[in-house]
Amino acid sequence: MITFINSFLSYLILVIISMAVIVLAVICGKKLREAKDAKEGTDATSADEKEKS
Repeated sequence: MITFINSFLSYLILVIISMAVIVLAVICGKKLREAKDAKEGTDATSADEKEKS
């Protein structure tokens, strides 16, 4: 019974750590994408203004 509990807790800790890494990766990816979109948006705006003049 002790062996089962030890194995269960080991896998539970592994799953919790994996989920934390996944959540952090999604948050970082979202922030990086928003930053890239914002940068491209400002570049596209300035390029459009140059073409009009």
